[in-house]
Amino acid sequence: MSEHRPGAGRRPIGVAAAALALYGVFLRPRVLTWGTTYDEAERGLPGDDLIPKADGSSTMATTLPAPPEEVWPWLQQMGCNRGGWYSWDRLDNGGRPSAQRIVPEWQRLEQGQHLDSLPSGDAWFTVAVLEPERTLVLRSQTQLPSGHPFDERYGPLPRAYIDSIWGFHLRPESGGRTRLIVRARAHSRPRLLTRPMDVLFWEPAHLIMQTRQFHNLRTRVSAEA
Repeated sequence: MSEHRPGAGRRPIGVAAAALALYGVFLRPRVLTWGTTYDEAERGLPGDDLIPKADGSSTMATTLPAPPEEVWPWLQQMGCNRGGWYSWDRLDNGGRPSAQRIVPEWQRLEQGQHLDSLPSGDAWFTVAVLEPERTLVLRSQTQLPSGHPFDERYGPLPRAYIDSIWGFHLRPESGGRTRLIVRARAHSRPRLLTRPMDVLFWEPAHLIMQTRQFHNLRTRVSAEA
């Protein structure tokens, strides 16, 4: 008969708690500010005011080898059923490859326009801020757990929801390059459920998807140049 030692069952819990604490102190700040300078992570950006009481925020950045006017067309044609999102297409574009070239018919973009976030068209981002060759902020308001969009202008907030923005900010750099700063902010309810999902899943997932998009944008911009 095996001997049961008091407290042995608590060890895995203690190890998990310590791992989470280390992640929160050392790794999570890097996950939320990947590639940025301190100034980029802390500065206010257009669209921040759309989510004034954000429960979570991240800022990531990269440098692209082309000026803003050459990067902008790639951002302007983003969206499912358009140019895609230039990330992991199996996860965010229904398996359809994102565009490898600039497509003229996808270059029309205006404030308030819907950009499908699913190939089915059942969910979307709304163009919330648009400054050509400088800023594109997309907003998503989603009911939970259905995933259906809602608009707070036309009724009360759902009991469970996520209201978020995904902002792309282009800043010219020396040598004909572009600094691309991407900020995400979100407000969600109920926090008892959404906060663990944010920390354990959505934040790491966003890092994986965003860095992939950076890589693919860099590849496309370089090829175009």
